[in-house]
Amino acid sequence: MSGDRHEIAAEFGRAVNMTAQELERWLATEESRSVGQKEDGAAESTGHESGRRIVALLRRGKSGWGDDDYAHMRKVIGYVHRHLAQRPSGDVRETRWRYSLMNWGHDPLK
Repeated sequence: MSGDRHEIAAEFGRAVNMTAQELERWLATEESRSVGQKEDGAAESTGHESGRRIVALLRRGKSGWGDDDYAHMRKVIGYVHRHLAQRPSGDVRETRWRYSLMNWGHDPLK
């Protein structure tokens, strides 16, 4: 694995703190489906779609990751970092902010 890919994989591992099973269970909830932006006419939000892809990445493992996968991991890392910087004050347990982050594989309460 090249140095760049190694760094991306390591940062992805820090950004995504949910297991494939935890994320898959979360994505099946109404709360998960209730947040996020949808492309014109799409039935699923961008974050929810990303969550499904993250589950597949986690299950496949590093040896099966290609260029598109690393590009998506970069997108996940960027989203998680930007969103964490926007943390609202107070209890975030049942907030759209947390739900959106969880769609991207990061539970801020972990």
